[in-house]
Order: sequence, then C-alpha cells, then structure tokens
Amino acid sequence: MAITVVIADDQDMVRTGFRMILESQPDIEVLADVTDGEAALDAVTRHDPDVLLLDIRMPRLDGLEVTRRLAARPGVRPRIVIVTTFDLDEYVHAALGAGASGFLLKNASPAMLVEAVRAAAVGDALVSPAITVRLLRELAAAAPAATESPGGPALRAPSEPLTQREQDVVRALARGRTNNEIAAELFVSLSTVKSHLANVQAKLDARNRVEIAAWAWESGLATRTP
Repeated sequence: MAITVVIADDQDMVRTGFRMILESQPDIEVLADVTDGEAALDAVTRHDPDVLLLDIRMPRLDGLEVTRRLAARPGVRPRIVIVTTFDLDEYVHAALGAGASGFLLKNASPAMLVEAVRAAAVGDALVSPAITVRLLRELAAAAPAATESPGGPALRAPSEPLTQREQDVVRALARGRTNNEIAAELFVSLSTVKSHLANVQAKLDARNRVEIAAWAWESGLATRTP
C-alpha cells in the first residue's frame, strides 16, 4: 500500500515541488497540500495521512504548534516531518521534543525528502545530516561531564559486540551519511546496510537511527579511526 502524505507550506512553489518529488515515487501518494497550520489540522482529520510534511513558519498556526496539537490527540496520528528554511537548534529541539519524526532543510536533496517520508512512515526518524552531526557533536562534548558526575547517565551498552562491518556502517551514519551513501562508500548493497542497521538497533535497543548515531558519538565510535 502507498504511503499517504499531506503537505503544509505557505509557499506555492515549495508545495508544488514537494508534490512532484513525492508523486514520482510508486509507493507514495500525496492526498492534499495546504497553506497554513489550521488547514493542516483539518486535512489530517479529513484524510488521515501516514505522514504530514510541515513547514515551521506558516499563517494562523505555525508548524510547532500543529505538531504539539497532533501529539496531544488520542489514538493514531500522522508521523510528522518538519521541513524548513531555518537551521536553528531551538527549532530542531522543539520539533523533535513535540513529537516530530524528522527535521529537514528545504535545500535537502529530493532523495533525502523521499527517505525522510519513508522513514517516518515506519516509525523511524531522519534529521538532515548537517543538523544531526552538529547536534550529536554537542551531545558528545557534554557527555563526559554528565557521566562523570554522581548519578550521571550511564552509556548505553550493546547486548552483543558490534561486528567490524556494523561499526563501519554506524560510523558512516553518525557522520551524516544516508543509507544510499553508506552503501556506495562501503561497496555493499542497500539491503546490506539496512540489515546491519537493524542488527545494531536491536543490540542497542535503540528506537531509530538518530539514537544509533547518538550512541556512536557518545561512545567515541564516530571519531575512532577504523
């Protein structure tokens, strides 16, 4: 079955561009595109999409408020991917904290947009690589002080040691590579990359690829030379 999507953005060209990119994929169907936050909430109620692509700065209601309201609704709700021009850490933290499943910049590649929608649809999270790497570097820098203090959080330990190939995949992921880029970089198939990440996710009991990347930075694997 196709992944159903609603697009909310106040710029006509952006909505048109996103629709063209997504509708070129055989497994994605765009149900509606709307121009403001109130219309986004109405479209979700009317169409019940799998994924909502949401701009932050829109008339009537902004994307962060839409995300908060949808997160407060009982029952099944769409996965939300924030797509914005504004590369601000406070927006990223607010969006993910409110329940968004992804955060992309509008200059992300079409492939990244498609991958973010597919990841959100299965409950995973994808954040623009440049943002991910910056935030996780900050997290890694703060981690030693937290773990050295009494009662500080313990570093997540894998249930089994990661294989060398799994470490290679995780290291590339933590540096902001997409699955396709990891496959090309390591000369393996896309299905092999996905299999390695699934194994790592199970070993770390991680919810998604963002948590895997966070562990890689916290543990030092991201900066360790193979």
